[in-house]
Amino acid sequence: MHTKNLTLAALVLTAGLSLTACQGSENSAASTSDSGSSSSSAETSGTSGGSGDSDESTAATGGDSATTESAAGSGNERITTGTCKTSNLDFDTAPGMGEGTLLVSLKNTSDACTLKGFPGVDLRSQDASGPLSAKRSGLTAPVVDLGNGETTRFTLHYPSAEGTGAYVSAIEVTPPGETHSKALSVSLRLQIAEGADQKVVVDPVGTGKQ
Repeated sequence: MHTKNLTLAALVLTAGLSLTACQGSENSAASTSDSGSSSSSAETSGTSGGSGDSDESTAATGGDSATTESAAGSGNERITTGTCKTSNLDFDTAPGMGEGTLLVSLKNTSDACTLKGFPGVDLRSQDASGPLSAKRSGLTAPVVDLGNGETTRFTLHYPSAEGTGAYVSAIEVTPPGETHSKALSVSLRLQIAEGADQKVVVDPVGTGKQ
């Protein structure tokens, strides 16, 4: 157990985190309600992953204006009410097609709205005292218009491990253009290796298989 803790420390310190001191530390992850995250996700500029841009003018088409772009899972040139709010989205997760991928779906439960940009994604582990923020991929973010009941997705990539990896029990997702996050229960194991934290990457909303 002592050897495992030292190895975990190498991963966690690289990510700027600190380890909990004992094996029975209480899991600090997963609230089942929306949490007010200070991170804000949005457009595509060079901000590091985890927290996004807060400029909603680049993340939405504005009130009562018709969008001219659309992505998979969206309507064509649909008038929207602006940026989709966290409180009006239902979230779900599912394993991706490849190893080390997680699909996160966002379903609109209110009036038509727009998403554009990278979500903020923070991984929480019982082996660490703080979150590990996903980096942004190099993909271009499309405009996604969601009518009521429509769903879009994004992909989280991570270096998976068998059995001995650092266990991740929850992720916190902040949609583009929003400041409120949603905690989702997951069951992931990350590789414990130098630089493994740099391989936790998130794609923009609306890319990949929809």
